[in-house]
Amino acid sequence: MQQPRDPQEIPPGCPAHGNVQMYGPAFGADPDSHYARLRLLGPSATVDIAPDVQAELVTSYDAALYVLQNPASFVRDSRRWNALNEGRVPADSPALPMMGYRPNALFSDGAAHARLRRAVTDSLATVNEHQLIRQTQQSANYLISQFSTDIRGQAELMAEYAQPLPLLVFSDLFGCPPDIGDRVIAGISGIFEGTPGADVVLGGALTELIALKRRRPTDDLTTRLMDHPAQLSDEELLHQLVTLLSGGTAPLAATIGTSSALYLGEDWQVGLPVEDAVSQTLWNYAPIANYAAHYPTHDVELGGRTIRANDPVLVSFAAANTDPRLTQHREQLSAKAHLAFGAGPHACPAKDPAFMIAVTAVETLLNQLHDVELRVPFKSLAWAPSPWSRSLVTLPIRFTPRAVPQAAGSAGTAAGQAGQQQTAAPSVTHAAGPSRPDAGAVPQPKGGLFSRFLAWTRGE
Repeated sequence: MQQPRDPQEIPPGCPAHGNVQMYGPAFGADPDSHYARLRLLGPSATVDIAPDVQAELVTSYDAALYVLQNPASFVRDSRRWNALNEGRVPADSPALPMMGYRPNALFSDGAAHARLRRAVTDSLATVNEHQLIRQTQQSANYLISQFSTDIRGQAELMAEYAQPLPLLVFSDLFGCPPDIGDRVIAGISGIFEGTPGADVVLGGALTELIALKRRRPTDDLTTRLMDHPAQLSDEELLHQLVTLLSGGTAPLAATIGTSSALYLGEDWQVGLPVEDAVSQTLWNYAPIANYAAHYPTHDVELGGRTIRANDPVLVSFAAANTDPRLTQHREQLSAKAHLAFGAGPHACPAKDPAFMIAVTAVETLLNQLHDVELRVPFKSLAWAPSPWSRSLVTLPIRFTPRAVPQAAGSAGTAAGQAGQQQTAAPSVTHAAGPSRPDAGAVPQPKGGLFSRFLAWTRGE
């Protein structure tokens, strides 16, 4: 086949144009066209995941499964990263918080990974399903009460509902007392917002929580992790809690927001259950869009291309889920066959609770605000320009305002905002004891989001 000679005839994404850039407003506005260009190059292609940072991005469903399910050839320990070890990754690169090594289950392999993961999965398995639904409903009702009496009958659902809801649920699951929960939420939100000193606040709060549970264990996820036969050190425990926070709250916020928008959107078929909206979000708008860096233990071939050992291979969960070869017969697949939660030994250990939380959050919104609707068409909504996540920037809604706040337990008052989130596993400075009021640049909240939530549950 004769190759086009005119540069205008060269398809976008062809090596003649350089690597496809997977960041910035153009990518955020239309990631699907970027994935389509990459598919012209095969099951994977070299991309710029950030300025001056290259990675091999897998866009094929079958190739993604091959990488995810082949731990002998593809490992997660990013200390192998060639470009980083050779000084070719900028020190201030936005890729480093996402791909840099941390001592947690995400970046471990073999026996070390199995030990950390077993502690997490076993502890999560003890979470009572009905209790989790009640916790989610209570958090959802509380946040809805914050904006439901607005006389304008308007709200911004991402900042006022989708983003803070998982933070409340996780703080509750961790067994945080009010002041520590406030600092956990302020710290993780500040990290996602890029607030100086936020890592110190989060590290200090979690260090204080761990010390508290060592002294006074209770029936919560932190204590269960602490009591697990794996015998995690305080340092290991801190990093697993950070992983649960970062890997759980941001994707959940994106899922809740997109699922709500889909259900309320102009193209949604009336009568379909909320579960379908959540499933469609996980298939077509994977909250973790491009992530899961793997490093080949040896030179490998993928689709006829050789990938050098220790060069990063990222999985595009978003592109794999929408692979045209897959969608032709997707109706024959299980509804859970998507890769939004990953696959293989590093698959998300909390995929079932996450799905349950998302469904409960959307259902509670619809039950509490019977006439809620979008203020703009679904197709006009703006998406965050991040390569890592697929999340709405804002979600404006309208509804008939409530005249009188309802009692605690069904729809109380007062809340705060959680900042714009991305799917990161943030670096945390491990404070050597309880965080000080002047730690970092993040103010220590007085009567913050979690304190106000707990006061509301007590009817105060």
